[in-house]
Amino acid sequence: QVQLVESGGGLVQAGGSLRLSCAVSGRTFSSMGWFRQAPGKEREFVAAATWSGASTSYADSVKGRFTIFRGNTKNTWYLQMNSLKPEDTAVYYCGTGSRVALLVDGRVDAWGQGTLVTVSS
Repeated sequence: QVQLVESGGGLVQAGGSLRLSCAVSGRTFSSMGWFRQAPGKEREFVAAATWSGASTSYADSVKGRFTIFRGNTKNTWYLQMNSLKPEDTAVYYCGTGSRVALLVDGRVDAWGQGTLVTVSS
């Protein structure tokens, strides 16, 4: 069983930056993804990567602003968010899956509990 814990959410001004982390434990997994759910909206895909980081995918809304990468402990993943906009406000979740392509489609095997990101104007 894979276990995930997100952290790093908070309040930032528009144009600012924030880095989210996802601590992973349990069985091995192939790919990691980040998702978000804004108030009154459906949960949506944000970014995903293979374990090696050789293959990544981003939603059009965050491409060029957000990056997904693995930490030095190899069991912690990050989402670096730059040039934040008020529309980025959401609860952000990390999740694992067997393939990046499946994560893009929302096929997630295990979820974290979420961390709230609020971007003020």
